Amino acid sequence: MHSRQRRRFLSVGSGLAAGLLGISTGAKAAPLARSPGLPVSAYGQRARYETSQRWLTPARYLASTASWSPLADQLGIITPSALHYERHHGGVPDIEPGAFSLLVHGLVQRPLEFTLEDLKRFPVTERICMLECSGNSYREWQGPGGVDVQQTHGLTSCSAWSGVRLADVLAECGVMAEAQWLVAEGGDAARLTRSVPLAKALDDTLLVYGQNGEALRPEQGYPLRLLVPGYEGSISVKWLSRLKLSDEAIYSREETSKYTDLMPDGRAQAFTLAMDAKSVITSPSPGRGPLLPGFQEIRGLAWSGRGRVTRVEVSTDGGQHWQDAQLHGPVLPVCHTRFSLPWRFDGQPCVLASRCTDETGDVQPSRAALVAARGVNSFYHYNAIQHWRVDADGSVHNV
Repeated sequence: MHSRQRRRFLSVGSGLAAGLLGISTGAKAAPLARSPGLPVSAYGQRARYETSQRWLTPARYLASTASWSPLADQLGIITPSALHYERHHGGVPDIEPGAFSLLVHGLVQRPLEFTLEDLKRFPVTERICMLECSGNSYREWQGPGGVDVQQTHGLTSCSAWSGVRLADVLAECGVMAEAQWLVAEGGDAARLTRSVPLAKALDDTLLVYGQNGEALRPEQGYPLRLLVPGYEGSISVKWLSRLKLSDEAIYSREETSKYTDLMPDGRAQAFTLAMDAKSVITSPSPGRGPLLPGFQEIRGLAWSGRGRVTRVEVSTDGGQHWQDAQLHGPVLPVCHTRFSLPWRFDGQPCVLASRCTDETGDVQPSRAALVAARGVNSFYHYNAIQHWRVDADGSVHNV
């Protein structure tokens, strides 16, 4: 290279480098560290400036607890494992994986006991899937109860799960023709027990040992949990220890005094397992600070236990008129789906709402329609349209 060409190359190169570093004239760069930062750590932590946390409901009993996921802070459809909602009936057990085993018995030809390593030898299956506690939004049965999205809708989360197909494990045991149900028992102090229809168990139910790229956390069932996609969260039994095939449901405590739906005529519906179409606007929403006049993007999450979300409509006048929102991919079955709609807040009071439709045609109902069908004595499976009132000063409230 001639000396003149070399000088020109060095001049252009140094200018490009300065531009990339943000130190060219007129550019304002982020402050650079003037001393070495923290050393590498064995297990990563989030930035100390990020403070999003789960909200803990007051425990009526020492070990019966729940934590609510901060949906309004969530980026994308995956909930960080540390912020995934929790529901415990007997506290969180400490189970050493080397001492773990899963017993499969009942109406099978070969009762077998599997270690965790045995299960990991089966072909691995991965699936992104949401879970929702059937008690999510339970306060809204009696009228506006939660002060923000976390308290109204935070008992749902979405993760990438890793494990094996339950059908593959049951095939090793040989399912008898008379088997109709699968009874799953947890290894917690409550020995939470749920009955799963065998058809669902053989369809898409998983035994999972991984969540979001690492082993399950203890609060999520380490070392093994059941994952029953689309069904109420408690049926995805955590700390799974036993599976018994039976010709009938067991009608456990969680299927009689709990997790049933009390109807207006006094009867209780049992095994209402699938979670219905549901959505909520996460921004603007209560607790996020006052809304400033001007352009806003209405954003939220929609989901259904019955399949993919196919449509989300948004209203800015309390449900009198609706507009189709944009769905943001990936739109996956039984997963959180993000939606948005451009909007301009003109400083006038208004009421925001969203309405979800899934691929089965299930449409999220109004509160009036849901109460007309179910009354107000239920605790579970509340999926009515959620309304946020925006006042002239930009404050947002649950109505």
